[in-house]
Amino acid sequence: MYIILLGAPGAGKGTQAVYVARQLNLVHIATGDLFRRAIEEGTELGMQAKYYMEKGTLGPDEITIGMVLERMSAPDCKSGVVFDGFPRNLVQAKALDKALAKQAKTIDMVVYIKVSEKELLRRLSGRWICRDCQTPYHAVNSPPKVRGKCDRCGGELYQRPDDTEETVKKRLEVYFTETAPLIDYYTRLGKLKAVDGEGSIDKVGEKIIAALHQESIAR
Repeated sequence: MYIILLGAPGAGKGTQAVYVARQLNLVHIATGDLFRRAIEEGTELGMQAKYYMEKGTLGPDEITIGMVLERMSAPDCKSGVVFDGFPRNLVQAKALDKALAKQAKTIDMVVYIKVSEKELLRRLSGRWICRDCQTPYHAVNSPPKVRGKCDRCGGELYQRPDDTEETVKKRLEVYFTETAPLIDYYTRLGKLKAVDGEGSIDKVGEKIIAALHQESIAR
């Protein structure tokens, strides 16, 4: 069973990928985790990834594809995988299809977690961090007791440059530009299922599992 979770930054696909993988006893593959682990272990792909990350870029698709395929070859992936953050574009999607086809396998379903841009902006641009102890806060979901001050140490709260509304809008614009072709691609293949991503984490997770059962993917 091979499932892809698509969703914009802030849609909660990472959290839901972990939930779905646990529910269905599958391996959760997150490209961010693969990059960090490869860099820590000093693998050849890890060193290549580090070079591009230090330049502030994602790097060639070949590196990401290589890491994912290498992870998929591990014994624990035989029963299936939930992909989180991969594929990011058509090149990666087609490379994944090709690799699976060689093993007479295919992507069973692609779940697109839909969240309105207004809600994504609310989730992403409301994050604040304590400058001293790094405790995270959210202006709506988990605000501090005293505005601008950390509950734990009294330190000043600040907003990272990539969490400002202007930056978040740009991140979302890039995401939707890259992902639109993916949504079309999987829709044409009859594998895309959109799920409403607004609501509690548990409720969204239940919707995803229900969608998989509906398509007879999860048994």
